[in-house]
Amino acid sequence: MTKLKIKTGDTVKVIAGDNKGSEGKVLKVLKDKDRAIVEGINMVKKHTKPSAQNPQGGIVEKEASIHISNLSLLTGKGETTRVGYRMDGDNKVRFSKKSNEVI
Repeated sequence: MTKLKIKTGDTVKVIAGDNKGSEGKVLKVLKDKDRAIVEGINMVKKHTKPSAQNPQGGIVEKEASIHISNLSLLTGKGETTRVGYRMDGDNKVRFSKKSNEVI
């Protein structure tokens, strides 16, 4: 299993695929599959049977996962960057390789 540099709550930009150029917030990271679910990205239509939660049933649009390699982290200024790790005193922190600021 590889070390993932994107975490839940990060703002990311899609750098490859059908949704290239789109930005969104990471809702969930699927670590075992190296994938992430990003808000408003890779929307798919799912056919649902009627249930107690959804008595009507029908077609629901929801986010599907996207591979981590197709995502790039955004800095506070909104530019894409790679992620590095360093020790800040006793704490291990993530930092932007482009601007050298702590994320």
